[in-house]
Amino acid sequence: MKKQAVPSLLLMIVLVAFPQISETIYTPSLPDIAAALDVANSSVQLSLSIYFIGFAFGVFCWGWISDFIGRRPAMLGGLIFYGIGSLLCFYAETIPFLLASRLLQAFGAATGSIITQTILRESVTGSQRHAMFAQISAVIAFTPAIGPLIGGWVDQALGFRAVFCVLVIMSILLFIYAYCRLPETTNPATRQRTAIWPVVKRIFASPIVLVYGLLIGGINGVLFSYYAEAPFIFIEHFQLSPGLYGFLGIIVALASIIGAMISKRLVISHSPQKIIHVGCLVMLGGTLLLTIVCTLPLHASMMAIGMLITIFITLLGSGIALPNCLSLALVDFQDVIGTAGAIFSLGYYLLVSAITSGMSLLHNGSLLTMPLYFLGLSLIMWLCGRKFIR
Repeated sequence: MKKQAVPSLLLMIVLVAFPQISETIYTPSLPDIAAALDVANSSVQLSLSIYFIGFAFGVFCWGWISDFIGRRPAMLGGLIFYGIGSLLCFYAETIPFLLASRLLQAFGAATGSIITQTILRESVTGSQRHAMFAQISAVIAFTPAIGPLIGGWVDQALGFRAVFCVLVIMSILLFIYAYCRLPETTNPATRQRTAIWPVVKRIFASPIVLVYGLLIGGINGVLFSYYAEAPFIFIEHFQLSPGLYGFLGIIVALASIIGAMISKRLVISHSPQKIIHVGCLVMLGGTLLLTIVCTLPLHASMMAIGMLITIFITLLGSGIALPNCLSLALVDFQDVIGTAGAIFSLGYYLLVSAITSGMSLLHNGSLLTMPLYFLGLSLIMWLCGRKFIR
């Protein structure tokens, strides 16, 4: 198959980053939103998990559609849906309306993830693909931290509705940028309406693909469950301001970025499978230390520092493992990469939604709930990796 030109790296970074910013930008506002809408904290946390439900179906629809209408029209169409959803979030006055708006917003935002990954998977091969996914993973790791940083200060200065206004403006700028600079990269000779069911059967016939989906979903589930629970830990329990809480996201994101950089360096001399094992083991160790810290009789300031350090270790491990899982997952599906990527992403984003929903359901104000939840998830991922990834 003829390789198509890859759009500029800057454009790829911008398009893959905005869904993550949209997911976390209003997390510092969660306590304020709960108070303004007069609902429980756990109800507002559902606006995070429902985002991934919309995102899951978005990656499926846009990935499949892009196989026969092309990557560019699919990207532009998704950005329109994203802008409408962001505008509706701005006007939301009740929690059901906010949840429905977030669902539509996420459905559109999904195009940034699936179309960008599809372009890279069909255009780059071998160690270069591993390296590029490491770079993309570093961006994906950092952009959730940009969200709370921006959102915390905007909320502190102008209120939580101004945060959604920022997303409306961002959607307009993104559409203009993509319209002007994104070329069509789909090979016209392979553009077609791919049958879905045969691809589904191929995926479920491959246990290793399912394990990669479990690891990708689990890693992202841990990350976004942290962003769902952390505002109530650090803002309500440790009494940080929304603006100061936003800075904590940068510290945490550095762990994933450093992990992705380590992964990029290790792939030169080690197999991607071995690097995945190392990453899962580091995650397991980090969550175990996090659990231990939360059981110690420490002063509040020492407890907060200890939690940040152990969360750093946990996400360092995720940053090491994730790029290689993304790179290896669909190497045998190049002939139907758009549809396969859509189905695969649907599965692991539904898993992310389920994990973040679990965090919402378990929310009880205890500092120990999140560490124990993460420890169980990390143990499952480590055991599955040891058994199936060779």
